[in-house]
Amino acid sequence: MSELSKSVEVHLDRQGRLVIPAALRRLLGFEEGDKLVAREEAGRLVLEKPEAIKQKLKARFAQIPKNRSLVDELIAERRQAAKQEVTE
Repeated sequence: MSELSKSVEVHLDRQGRLVIPAALRRLLGFEEGDKLVAREEAGRLVLEKPEAIKQKLKARFAQIPKNRSLVDELIAERRQAAKQEVTE
């Protein structure tokens, strides 16, 4: 696999298994025994290490001030919605 091309064709076997070629595993930092999270995204199969997902989430919420509780805000929103359902 060349440095310019980061894609390679793979084939599923009868049990639905596929082999990720060594060059692509090296490029992605995947090693034997790694756990990967598989998900569908816009019609594509995405494989990621759980650590990579955690890092993305941390980066996404890093700008939220420490004194702000998203949990408390969500609970307050849900309570308000429940009150509105009762009055309707």
